[in-house]
Amino acid sequence: MGKAREPMIKAVFLDLDDTLLWDKKSIALAFKQTCLQAAIEKELDPNELEVCVREEARRLYQSYKTYPFTVNIGINPFEGLWGSFRDEEKGFKALREIAPVYQKAAWHEGLKKVGIDNEAFAQHLANVFPVERRKHPVVYDDTFSTLNALKDKVHLVLLTNGSPDLQNTKLELTPELVPYFDHILISGSFGRGKPDVLMFEEALHRLELEPHEAIMVGDNLHTDIKGANASGIPSVWLNRENQANETSIHATYMIESLEELVRLEKVKHSLDKASRI
Repeated sequence: MGKAREPMIKAVFLDLDDTLLWDKKSIALAFKQTCLQAAIEKELDPNELEVCVREEARRLYQSYKTYPFTVNIGINPFEGLWGSFRDEEKGFKALREIAPVYQKAAWHEGLKKVGIDNEAFAQHLANVFPVERRKHPVVYDDTFSTLNALKDKVHLVLLTNGSPDLQNTKLELTPELVPYFDHILISGSFGRGKPDVLMFEEALHRLELEPHEAIMVGDNLHTDIKGANASGIPSVWLNRENQANETSIHATYMIESLEELVRLEKVKHSLDKASRI
């Protein structure tokens, strides 16, 4: 008997934040500019203010009744600092109402930790931060080269956690990303976020594929990789910062840049075969 041929990869599922878009850098730039503006107007250390606001944002975010919903959908505290959450889906009404309260409170509490108790100034900075975040969309250097290598040979699906309003805003800020994808699935539209298998199964259903015919690529072990593994989809952990994996979650493959994806034997075989069809 001959050796069984390895199944072809017909679709690549990709995460958005910190996989294609460098969201952490965008947030860092927004903090830097907002805190520098604060330092111009008040006598304070901008770096210390950023640390304090980040700490208070995390603490406050977990204190609201909306926290379980944000965990479920996959919305982090710093997205909460600039999101409007103009979503009609179930659960977003409460988040939309709490967001402006949270945004002001995070800056107010952070300012108090650096010795400034000024609610009006806190509201000013809470208004500045979303403006600065929108000014700084950052796409990784290897994003478009990788998408170009894949686009005509496999289906591309974007699987992203978050508010549809917020994630679509990110895509509006980087409109050149959108045409690459056959489908864009946002967790807030489903009511469950990665690692729930719902999103992965929906993507497979839309393409009429079996789990072994797709591969999931993402930076987050707890959402992208755990969800793919639970769905029976081969997984690729994009470990850009060469972090140690201290979890029990293990990807099928690990890469340190997106460009390595097209060199993975399983993917390369599929791309080579697709180019001959």
